[in-house]
Amino acid sequence: MTTGHDDTGPFSDRTTRVERISDRELRVTRVFDAPARIVFAAWTTPALFMRWWAPKSVGARIVGCDMDVRTGGGYRLEFAMDGMDNMEFFGRYLEVIPDAKLVWTNEEGAEGAVTTVTFEEKEGRTHLTYLDLYPSKEALDEATDGMGAAMPEQFDQLDTLLAAGDGPAGL
Repeated sequence: MTTGHDDTGPFSDRTTRVERISDRELRVTRVFDAPARIVFAAWTTPALFMRWWAPKSVGARIVGCDMDVRTGGGYRLEFAMDGMDNMEFFGRYLEVIPDAKLVWTNEEGAEGAVTTVTFEEKEGRTHLTYLDLYPSKEALDEATDGMGAAMPEQFDQLDTLLAAGDGPAGL
């Protein structure tokens, strides 16, 4: 599955591409018009992350965000949705290379993925690759219900934050 959210055409490098690349792997790619250090900051600064990660179309919002972004550090996210109990997501950082790479676990369930995000800067733009590796095909099948729409929306929200005058561009 490949999905895009962009006015510049289906093959634009700013299109968010969501693809199953194996029975256990999901890859999402997107190019952002900002240097890697700024995009990385949006992923690792709680106040910024809270502004873009939750897909707004489903009424989700992050009400708690703790991040100790270092190899061996941990994170905890608390989401609220109208009419539902709050949900928590948490894990630990397996690898952190500033402005270049994040690898973390998703430990909220037995079938959690390991997520790797790489930030490759080319001519002032960031080519981002998000990769989830699940322990089984069944875990990926269950996790990807609706993800094809959610990730493009989240990345559109990140793009909006990066373009905003009050976003991380001032970092």
